[in-house]
Amino acid sequence: MVRRDYVNEAVELLKALIATPSVSRNEEKAADVMEKYLRGYGLDYYREGNNIWCMGPHRQEGLPTLLLNAHIDTVKPVDSWSRPPFVPTQEGDMIYGLGSNDCGGGLVSLLQVFRYLITRQQPYQVIYLASAEEEVSGKDGISRVLPLLPKIDVAVVGEPTGMQPAIAEKGLMVLDVVAHGKSGHAARNEGVNAIYQALEDMRWFRDYRFKKVSDFLGPTQMNLTVVKAGTQHNVIPDRCEMVVDVRTNELYTNQEVLDFIKTQVKSEVTARSTRLSSSHINPQHPLIRRCIAMGMTPFGSPTLSDQTLMPFPSFKLGPGQSSRSHSADEFIRISEIEDAISTYLTLLDGTEL
Repeated sequence: MVRRDYVNEAVELLKALIATPSVSRNEEKAADVMEKYLRGYGLDYYREGNNIWCMGPHRQEGLPTLLLNAHIDTVKPVDSWSRPPFVPTQEGDMIYGLGSNDCGGGLVSLLQVFRYLITRQQPYQVIYLASAEEEVSGKDGISRVLPLLPKIDVAVVGEPTGMQPAIAEKGLMVLDVVAHGKSGHAARNEGVNAIYQALEDMRWFRDYRFKKVSDFLGPTQMNLTVVKAGTQHNVIPDRCEMVVDVRTNELYTNQEVLDFIKTQVKSEVTARSTRLSSSHINPQHPLIRRCIAMGMTPFGSPTLSDQTLMPFPSFKLGPGQSSRSHSADEFIRISEIEDAISTYLTLLDGTEL
């Protein structure tokens, strides 16, 4: 089979997936579509929930394992779509549809690459994984699958990066911060105003700068994004609730940042989760060095992906552009899929990990 056949089959599968709504936590029918195509390709596969994966047929002890991963779920369509989001619309080189760019292009390209790689002896084992719930970092997504897989040595994640390697990715931690006061009558200036109690902490979140700055991701950032307090104009509020969005670089763990914040503010601080850590891969890793030799430029990505849940080296590399993701009239170019398949094969075929 020539590469043009791979491109045509990738486009056919992409259109089938666009036509199958797969908003996060409702990916069952899209997973069924993946099963149908995998059977049609003659591939053995496994399914856990709405996650599906294939492993190369000739496993050898002692070889490292490469994971090729992309997700099948999408965000909900925004109201400003000018085309039907669940109808794959081809106009020349462009295919419009929800999930086409994020990350249908990477999903279908990596599958074709997997099909090719397993036809040849490789110096590694290879696994292809189409995962669910990426857009919500759900516990029934890749977290549910990784314990079922062999030890992974490195992963390529097919998020849209313009086929440039994103070798670091910021983590996410959402904090619920509560300042406490004492209620009283505003006319008599009674009580302790929780809003005033919170002001000093608000200023700290605004002004503090973490010392360790990443070459690829810049500083760890904190933003106060939600504030709620008070019940009516004549009652001194006894509680001020805040939400702080924290984006960590790879030089800090989420737990380290959380522990430090608790020593700096007077308010009560609770993290909704610390599991979405920053991720990175050594720029000297053989795959990254090969990317650079092929003319690619490594960079740091501000957006979150399933990389954050991977306890092993990984990087994002996929067709399309991150700026198209989660936007109206999302699209991918067929030429981008073709280039992705060719680039992946040049990068991976016969390469030592």
